[in-house]
Amino acid sequence: MDVIVLIVLVAGSAASAVLAVYWSVALYQVIRTMVLLPTARDGLALPVPDVSVCVVVPAHNEAKVIGNVVHSLRQQDHVRVRFVLALDRCTDDTAEIARAAAGPDERFEIFEIESCPDDWAGKVNAMWTALHRSAHARDADFLLFVDADTTLHPGCVRATAALAEHRRVDLLSLMSTLTADTWFERVVQPIAALELMRQYPPLRASRAENRRSFANGQFILFRAKPYWAFGGHERVKDHLLEDLGISRVAAEEGLAAALLNADGVLICRMYHTWTEFRKGWKRIYTECANRKPGRLKRATRRVRAIDTVLPVLAVGGALAALLTSVEPVWLRTVAAVVCLGGLAVWCVALAAIYRLSRAPLWAVVLSPLAAWRVSGILREAAMDLVHDRPTEWGGRAYSRVSR
Repeated sequence: MDVIVLIVLVAGSAASAVLAVYWSVALYQVIRTMVLLPTARDGLALPVPDVSVCVVVPAHNEAKVIGNVVHSLRQQDHVRVRFVLALDRCTDDTAEIARAAAGPDERFEIFEIESCPDDWAGKVNAMWTALHRSAHARDADFLLFVDADTTLHPGCVRATAALAEHRRVDLLSLMSTLTADTWFERVVQPIAALELMRQYPPLRASRAENRRSFANGQFILFRAKPYWAFGGHERVKDHLLEDLGISRVAAEEGLAAALLNADGVLICRMYHTWTEFRKGWKRIYTECANRKPGRLKRATRRVRAIDTVLPVLAVGGALAALLTSVEPVWLRTVAAVVCLGGLAVWCVALAAIYRLSRAPLWAVVLSPLAAWRVSGILREAAMDLVHDRPTEWGGRAYSRVSR
């Protein structure tokens, strides 16, 4: 028994030391990002920009949420703003609800897209088709692409356009403030988002040099002139994660970009059920890994090791140090200090991440289980590619060839 306890003490202490180092660096990066990266809320205090903005909202069977986003668009306080709703092959009441919500507001154009070419992704085709039909889009200074499941602060368009002008960027994207009402939003979503931020650090997405291109399709603001010049969304017509694709195109074309925290100026409920959550994040991870199963498998192992195995070993070491009487005493004392210290750093870092996600702090205790669920999504994404299982999204099945 003493031998087993000693093994647990040593393993727990080693895991805790790694835990302390890793999460100290992670906490530093979180704080650094929050300090250096402006938020969309900062734009509310900037002078009102003298620019016109056309907001494009693609929607496929979004009857549950389309009324909400239309209402928030109607509340926008920017004078020179117009709206385009691109209703993509809807088979529910999306069109009727959208028209009722828009009412007599002449700022709205509503287009129903009835079909999608085989070589286009549905969302991209809807946006591109609506843009070419729209009178509002032709002369706009900025084009803003917003998902139907978002809610915009009344000053959102004004603030982000002001930030784009102030920072002199051609592409400005927001990391949405996500809702935290369901169990998976509270427990799993912060870890899912954390893994995405590991792969695409926000500060690197805004660099001029050595950029790690990334944009969030829930909110992408483009300066219209360079957007049309490089070919717009037609350049990523077959992308299931068009936001990542078009951010890479923008980088290739030398466009200045910024990725900012929404800080409540843009709120999004990504998924309503666990099934939708799992399917949606699997699609995101697949495309972020450039459809490379090996990269997804490595991410699976990393998440399990860092976010599940290390904390569990640290807890085991702490319990062994505090609840057993194995000799020598100094070993138990050192192990207790190291394990509790590592767990303290881990808890503080995770608490900051969960708080930024507006998730309850009690959910931090469940984060090792959440990480295991996220690693399962990553692994499933890898296996789908290996076995050539199609991705079902937006009413269509897409065969994604692994690379």
